[in-house]
Amino acid sequence: MELSIIHTGNFKLDGGAMFGVVPKTIWQRTNPADDNNMCSWSMRCLLIKQGDRAMLIDNGIGNKQSEKFFSYYYLHGDHSLDGSLKKAGLSPDDITDMFHTHLHFDHCGGGVVQTADQEYSLKFPNATYWSHADHWEWATVPNAREKASFLSENILPIQESGHLEFKTGDTGSLMEDVEFITVNGHTDKQMLPVIQYKGHTIVFVADLLPSVGHIPLPYVMGYDTRPLLTLDEKEKFLKEAADNKYILFLEHDSQHECCTVKHTDKGVRLDETFQLSDLG
Repeated sequence: MELSIIHTGNFKLDGGAMFGVVPKTIWQRTNPADDNNMCSWSMRCLLIKQGDRAMLIDNGIGNKQSEKFFSYYYLHGDHSLDGSLKKAGLSPDDITDMFHTHLHFDHCGGGVVQTADQEYSLKFPNATYWSHADHWEWATVPNAREKASFLSENILPIQESGHLEFKTGDTGSLMEDVEFITVNGHTDKQMLPVIQYKGHTIVFVADLLPSVGHIPLPYVMGYDTRPLLTLDEKEKFLKEAADNKYILFLEHDSQHECCTVKHTDKGVRLDETFQLSDLG
């Protein structure tokens, strides 16, 4: 198995929205904001190459939305989906599996492109696109709170292409040594890949844990649809992660790729941060 980071760029979101009820005087210690109260976040995806399969976990925000849309999110940085794939020695045609943790636009927008004649097509024409069956229903008939995050142009062309396949249940297998678990506080049936790699258990934590600044239990995003459920899910997961020395792969932390956590007298807290390449 070979793992490669596919960094698709950075964007900004309001710090208050990202930390919910936690005051700015506290959260800005780990996630400093600009003059507009916006914090920088990465869209760091993960490529798993194993045998004849190349699975990409999430694909960033894409580039097909309007200038007005992108003006809300202040895209910045030198990374891109195509550039990162090229650095990993692959083209979009080489991806065999496009796995979505969930279908919010910053996680799936890069999987569908718009052609010169304004038609939509798949970025990865040879890939199976994976979603959770229950989450797909949640995303295609969205609630009012999440409707702005589920963009039909990111989602429906996947089904129309005939490349869509579903996972079901609360756990399951993705490929050899790669499984998934589900969490429901952020959005219904978000899938988190769990990867066995060089004697380590790596969990792609997606929006269960956007950054190391979100490790304390009350630090829950205002975007979460069920924040009290997120509290319970985080508490259970972080205790398990500390007990078993899981490596947490951080999709949105703009400073840190990976971390571990530990038990303290204040609860589970950050242990170490490091790069994925440090695993050898």
